[in-house]
Amino acid sequence: MALPQWVKLPTAWVEDGRLAELKWNRGDGSNNVSALMVLAVAAHHMRPENGVARLTYDELCEKTSLSRAKVADGLAVLQDMELLEREPEGRSTLKVANYDPAGGWAKFPAKGLYRNGVVAAFSEFRLRHPAELDALKLYYLFASRRDRQSNAAHITYEQISEYTDIPYQNIRRGLSILAANGLIHVEQVQSAQSKYGIANAYRLPQIDPRRHRGTIGRDDSAFFAMDDEF
Repeated sequence: MALPQWVKLPTAWVEDGRLAELKWNRGDGSNNVSALMVLAVAAHHMRPENGVARLTYDELCEKTSLSRAKVADGLAVLQDMELLEREPEGRSTLKVANYDPAGGWAKFPAKGLYRNGVVAAFSEFRLRHPAELDALKLYYLFASRRDRQSNAAHITYEQISEYTDIPYQNIRRGLSILAANGLIHVEQVQSAQSKYGIANAYRLPQIDPRRHRGTIGRDDSAFFAMDDEF
């Protein structure tokens, strides 16, 4: 299956604040990281008409760089959260829950994340540090909050903490992991609170890569509306 540049990821669960349910507790942290990795790969390979992906365990392991045990743990988390259905069309099939191609989704990067059939950034994850969970939670949030006009997510640290339960002081380390792995570009824009202030905007470079402040101008007046694809 040839991967598209992006897929339609259902985002109601993100907007409802359910990323906050994924915590770094003893025994749960690495499972929650695995869950977000598996969900991404399932979404990348789902059929656009119905949200069903056909992926064997071996394929999930290869594409996520996870062991079979961690793939199983991630699937269990997703099933418990009702974000993924298992075997909707028999063995080796997964369905992204609440998928509706007509609406309620955000553009989620696909093809540009892969190198030789593997999500390149995931191969750098070790499942040993809460910053990796923070990074993936931020990634899903930025995808959901991406503004179509500016092609970036405009969200404050306070709002990030509210949606994800990431402590304010830990947000930067998650951003650093995303930036180091080429998953986001951080851009500075005029603050919505002050004409003299500067705020951060977060762009997913694999989504419409030619649409950024260098190509669409530097007028910040349109940089604060939420993406109406949701």
